[in-house]
Order: sequence, then structure tokens, then C-alpha cells
Amino acid sequence: MRNTPLRKTPLHAALLLAAATVLPLAAAVPASAATTTWTADLASHNEDNSNIANADGVVRLAGGPAHAATDQPDLETGIIMFDPHQLPAKADSVAATVDSSVPADSELAVDVRGLKADGQWTEWTEATPDAPAVLPEASATVQVRMTLTAPAGSTGLQARRLTLSAGAALAPAAAPSAARSYKVFATREGLVGGTTANGHKIVSRDHFVALPSGKALSPNGKKTYQVKVCAANGRCETAPVWDVGPWNTKDDYWNPKASRQSWKDLPQGRPEAQAAYQSGYNGGKDQFGRKVSNPAGIDLADGTFLDGLKLTDNAWVTVTYLWT
Repeated sequence: MRNTPLRKTPLHAALLLAAATVLPLAAAVPASAATTTWTADLASHNEDNSNIANADGVVRLAGGPAHAATDQPDLETGIIMFDPHQLPAKADSVAATVDSSVPADSELAVDVRGLKADGQWTEWTEATPDAPAVLPEASATVQVRMTLTAPAGSTGLQARRLTLSAGAALAPAAAPSAARSYKVFATREGLVGGTTANGHKIVSRDHFVALPSGKALSPNGKKTYQVKVCAANGRCETAPVWDVGPWNTKDDYWNPKASRQSWKDLPQGRPEAQAAYQSGYNGGKDQFGRKVSNPAGIDLADGTFLDGLKLTDNAWVTVTYLWT
């Protein structure tokens, strides 16, 4: 069973701001690049929104369960998905600026993805205070989401305006030629009746997986990002990514070192939890400072674990990250 809360410690300093401050979530696109700028509709009622109240164009948490941490009930998370935006020309770099109030115990993050030539979406890429989101492929259609996380019952976290600017990156990443595949340790998530990071309520014998990064989190009920999981017994299942975990929340270990969110000194394909458990990496601890008790790089919902793969215990599996 998953034993890892999505967020449990103070969040990175760049996003911890006092109330009523303007938060630049990304540096400006280089001045030499042609840019296009637009303002997101904070009153959006996209069907993929989760636990969001956006009356009067101000985004707040709606007071629902702890979506981003099904086993950490004192945290509450909401996601607002904005409709895809059509650009006048292809771009691979998107900067974001948010007028927001973010208390020290809360987090507000903006992620961007682009529609690829093959009709699939790229991974979500966060726009941080230091750099714009750089997409692996230039696109004329981009989509933005905003994630809010705060202690349950708190009301200080809110976003009032989100401005985006798209242009050309200085050095866009090269897309891989084939879907990446790695052997990782799988654990059973369980948590029936809980709520996943995307707002999905877990049912008995459910079929989905969790990965320790939100970069490949699909909207509730959708299969935008899927993995193919194969066990040593020869059984395989393709399942959507509907939750974040185990152990870490910013460990997209399937990506190259240069674009990996954290733990860039680890080999591509090795989860931080595995390195911590097997070789004492990071003092044998996860990103929250807890002792890692298993090397898990993926969580499997009960239906995937028991019915799809016919597993009887946690096990090593081969995972293909189909969107890559």
C-alpha cells in the first residue's frame, strides 16, 4: 500500500510567498524571440477541473478531500485546467506570471504542455521562477493547468490573474525515437475510497497507476498518459496515470538527466527511492526526509495489481511510459 503523502514538508522557497504578492512563475522569453501573450480565463469551468472554486474570476480551493495526498488528509489540492490555446505560430517556450496570494504553508504551481504533430500531448512542464517551461516539440496548441495545495480548511491561497507568453526556446529538447521502458519495483496502492491526485475516487479493483511526478498525471477518467506494465509471469496491462507517488512527487526518473525535475545525478530510469533503498542515496531518505522502506518507482491500483498482472506481492515489473 502506498505510504507516501504528496506534499508534507515546506515547499521550495521560490513558490513560498507572502499574501497579496505578484508571483512570476517564469522568466521572460528571450527578447530576440517573437512572442505572443494572453491572459487565462480564471472563471474557466473546464470539465477536468478538480476541487476548484473560481467565483468572480478568483481561483481558490473548494474545500474537498486531499486530492494530492490520499493518505495525508490534512492537505487539500485542487487543479484548474484551462482550455487548449491556439497560438498564431508554433512555440516551444511558455512563461507564466501569476498575481496571487500564497501563504508559507501552501503551494501554487503552473504547468504547460503542447500538442505534438502525432496528436499526443507532451508531458506537463512546470514554469518556475527561474525559467519558462520548455516543450520537447514546438506546437501551435498549448494547454496550461494550475495546481493549488494548502492545509485543509485554510483560505489564504488564491490566484487572481494568470498571464502567459509563448515564444521560441534557445535550445529545445530532442524528442526520443521510441517509448522509454525501465524495470522498477511496483507496490500495491490500495486506499479504496480515497481520492487520487487528479480527483478520482478510488473504487474496489480499480485500474490505474501512480508515478512519483505530476508531469504525466492524466485528468480524472482520461487516458492522456498511460503506462504498459508487464510482470515476470508474462502478464501485462496498460493503465492510465491517475495519482502521484510513491515516496517522491517530483521524480520523473524516466526522463533524461538534463530535464529531470530532481535527482539529476542519478542514472535515467532509476527512481530516487530505489537508489535510497539500495545504496543509501540521499542518506537513504526520500525528498521529505523519511527513511525509504522499499525501492518503489510505481504504485498499482488493486485491479491492475490483482486482476491485470495477477500479482500476489510487491514485485519488479517492466514499465513502458507510452507518451514518451
